[in-house]
Amino acid sequence: MNSADLIIQGNRIFTGKEVIQGSIAVKDGKILNISKRDGFEYTGQNTKVYKFENQTIMAGFHDFHVHLTLGCLFEDYANLANARSAREAAQMVKKFADKRPDDEWVLGFSWYHIFWDEKIMPDRSILDELIPDRPVFLLNAECHGAWLNSKGLEMAGINEHTPDPPFGTIVKDKDGQPTGILLETAMKLADQAFHIPEKKAEELLSRFLSAANRLGITSVSDMLPLPGFELGDLSLYRKFEKEGKLTVRNFFLSPLNGDLDQAKELRDTYQSDMLKFSGLKQFLDGVATTYTAYMVSPYSDNPAIKGEPFLPPDLLEQWVTEADREGFRVRLHACGDGAVRLGLDLFEAAAGRNGKRDSRHAIEHIEVIHPDDINRFADMGVIASMQPEHMAITGRFKDNIYPVRLGKERDPFTWPIKTLAESGAYMAFGSDFPVVELDPMLEIYRAVTRQYNDGEPEGGWNPQEKISISEALRHYTYGPAFGNFMEHKLGTIEKGKLADLIVLDRDLFAAESAELLEARVKLTVMNGNVVYKD
Repeated sequence: MNSADLIIQGNRIFTGKEVIQGSIAVKDGKILNISKRDGFEYTGQNTKVYKFENQTIMAGFHDFHVHLTLGCLFEDYANLANARSAREAAQMVKKFADKRPDDEWVLGFSWYHIFWDEKIMPDRSILDELIPDRPVFLLNAECHGAWLNSKGLEMAGINEHTPDPPFGTIVKDKDGQPTGILLETAMKLADQAFHIPEKKAEELLSRFLSAANRLGITSVSDMLPLPGFELGDLSLYRKFEKEGKLTVRNFFLSPLNGDLDQAKELRDTYQSDMLKFSGLKQFLDGVATTYTAYMVSPYSDNPAIKGEPFLPPDLLEQWVTEADREGFRVRLHACGDGAVRLGLDLFEAAAGRNGKRDSRHAIEHIEVIHPDDINRFADMGVIASMQPEHMAITGRFKDNIYPVRLGKERDPFTWPIKTLAESGAYMAFGSDFPVVELDPMLEIYRAVTRQYNDGEPEGGWNPQEKISISEALRHYTYGPAFGNFMEHKLGTIEKGKLADLIVLDRDLFAAESAELLEARVKLTVMNGNVVYKD
């Protein structure tokens, strides 16, 4: 009998289908056997045995929605998440800039005016006062808006004569002068801010991989596209793969923009189980916090608008249909119920022209859905790609703007996780890191409790949408594996699958809900190799 490279024993092995007591034997990067016995028949002279008791053993987390390179930058530059005013944020940026005098651009992330005591959009004047001579670019927490100083606007070539790009806004004051706020695709005008030296990029990627392994993440879907531009370094990912340093599988996406020649080249070039092209992504709308999410009906607190699609629907239909015809999977950002409907319409039109196939197209976010569209996901085989932590992005429930912005009729259909799952839709969870933290347990806690960090509301926001711990774990393992056409290799613990396994420090199935936030990873195995051990 073959000797295993390692054996993991425990009383609480969640296979993805059931919880068993037994062992998992691993050899040559694959699961040699899973058994309800101790697995000693696979023990050889060099077999490493890990013994656990009631700690949860499961497949590695597979984050279906991250912005990897952007997240690396978030971790290294000014973090403004705790600021409670524009001035406080600017002072934090000034302090950071003084420590990094050699950086060409001063970068910062995670400010958000809705987090501030006075929920007013900032302008360049405060930044100019503190940092007048270096360009500043500050990306907000939703990654759909940026705050620049005058030097940053100058470097980007933005002035009173600069027109808004398609589906973007250069916010201007009453005199027609740019305020320093760029929304959506207007951010591309200053994308030079993201030029990072190679050595620094390698350092940041290594740091991300270590953090992911510590959190039990063994696979990600890397969303290279951002509103109006693309951020990611495939050559660096390939370098890490060749050097054996890529300890998280990366299933990346490139922009859906009508250029299928580039997409075909990426599909032909990146085909390994470690670094694989997985499809095309495009934005249908923005976010409700800035009234750029596209709604079926006008916003309840601003009846004059309902948002609009980022791109002309006719053009989107052309791009989606052509991509579908060439066998590409498409994933569409859609926060508002109007955008969700538009995305489903686009996939329906593509199937009508090209014929139905196992496309595994996906709608991203689905922060709210119109009830008429719920069953369409299952009917068309469209994946609901959701990030539960987004529902609690403000931390305190009293700061939640959605009930007022969407109104009472739409409120029950916000983050409709259980409703979609029970309708038969394919589900896949992710984080949208760095919009929120990378930790999968945050997403799982939010899906199970639907409570904010302050414990409110009691019983959860729209508690009818709460799901069980086993469902949440499956949506974070098997769901994304299926979404990336990897369910035959990943997502569950089965003989012959790739050995991506993790052990947490407690029995998640017996834990109180609050304990989920305290859970930590004890062991992470990726491709049969131990990449993290506590």
